[in-house]
Amino acid sequence: MLKAEVIDNVTVVSFQNVTRLNALIADQVKTELNSFFSKPNMKLVLNLEGVTFIDSSGFGVFLSVMKTANNSYGQFKICNIAPEVMELFKLLQLHNVFEIYSTTEDCIKSFH
Repeated sequence: MLKAEVIDNVTVVSFQNVTRLNALIADQVKTELNSFFSKPNMKLVLNLEGVTFIDSSGFGVFLSVMKTANNSYGQFKICNIAPEVMELFKLLQLHNVFEIYSTTEDCIKSFH
């Protein structure tokens, strides 16, 4: 479901064969993403490319991961958000909470 790769000491996590982040998979995604922060100072990018729908439990995952990152002195950023999903981020005022980048490259560069 999630695929991770390390680019310039930044872990980039993307979804595989997932277009909807909803209650059916939210707990599993949250557990997997939070596990990356078992190491302090982790730099994690969540690439949302291909995800066209996120429900409230999906946004809850992002908030949980952000809290876990902050507690372990890590950083959590998001990139490649589909326009229809970005509308939800804005509606919920979450575009002010998370660092969001339009491309993976820009997101990785923001750590350096």
